[in-house]
Amino acid sequence: MTEVVAALIWDKNRLMICQRPKNKARGLLWEFVGGKVEPGETKQQALIRECREELAITVSVGNQFMETTHSYPDMTIHLTLFSCTIKEGTPKLLEHHDLRWITPDEMTSFSFCPADQPILKRIMEENKR
Repeated sequence: MTEVVAALIWDKNRLMICQRPKNKARGLLWEFVGGKVEPGETKQQALIRECREELAITVSVGNQFMETTHSYPDMTIHLTLFSCTIKEGTPKLLEHHDLRWITPDEMTSFSFCPADQPILKRIMEENKR
């Protein structure tokens, strides 16, 4: 099983989503920024590194939002999502095809990676209140 981390980054009532590059598995699907945990890294360290590599930002990693496991045809991932804030920098598309700031109501208009579905469901439920 592959350990993967992702960042739930909010700006007021909008959250950041990123579109995967065309040439990668699940190309052009939307996701939360993040990636694989390397040997010797904590999940938080991996998330800080991935945000720097992919968006040229430094994040403050907050509480764990949730975790989920999903099996794709090519791999099984254990995904941990953390609430984060941007500490430094403006997001740049270093790896992703696109980036958007959306409200929870707009999430259904985007095609997300299957592993993100339980996360989307929880975000929508929590934002109905």
